[in-house]
Amino acid sequence: MAGQNCLVTNDWICGEYLRSRSQELTDATVQHIWITAVSVAIGVAVAFPLALLARRSRRFAGPVLGLTTVLYTVPSLAMFSLLLPLFGLSAALVVTGLVLYSLTILVRNILAGLEAVPLEAKEAARGMGYGPARLLWEVELPLALPALMAGIRIATVSTVALTTIGSIVGRGGLGNLIDDALPSFFKAQVLAASVLCVLLAVVADLLLLGVQRLLTPWTRISRTRDAVDTAGAAKAV
Repeated sequence: MAGQNCLVTNDWICGEYLRSRSQELTDATVQHIWITAVSVAIGVAVAFPLALLARRSRRFAGPVLGLTTVLYTVPSLAMFSLLLPLFGLSAALVVTGLVLYSLTILVRNILAGLEAVPLEAKEAARGMGYGPARLLWEVELPLALPALMAGIRIATVSTVALTTIGSIVGRGGLGNLIDDALPSFFKAQVLAASVLCVLLAVVADLLLLGVQRLLTPWTRISRTRDAVDTAGAAKAV
């Protein structure tokens, strides 16, 4: 009875809501994860060649960085309205909008990572006979991974939040539940969907951080060596 009363009294925390709507919450969470993952994956696939183009020449850098920045400033309602004639009320509409929003973060981080590769490392690779493609994939890209992964982490967390905007076309994952609950201000549903959205962002960031640590073991070695050197210097003093 107490559990049912929390629905009647519209409490923020309601165990009965979680029990009775568990499937609805699960479906919304799965949709949210799917839209976020697809959007970020496509965003990386589009941002990488754009970053390479921007790095090739300053003539391309300005337009590429300028265009991605302008796209990020377009309000979501306007963005979806512009894309609506092309995609209709579909998940593709939301995914395309999220991809465009992610480009400014991803392009800039990939470009920053590639430009931060030490010149001596590139010269040594060229001296060993590395061509441009091999130099990129075997030397520059691995050394740019920390910046690239940082960009993916930021873009992912941002996309988790922006996915909720897709509720305006019924493709917003957890945002659908928040949007449905607002007219009647159904507190338990608003809180549950909001908390799940935050948890998704935190979990995604931690998972990507773990992937980054696995892909860049040399950064951990470098930090350990720096810590040892600092401790040794302090001890000597």
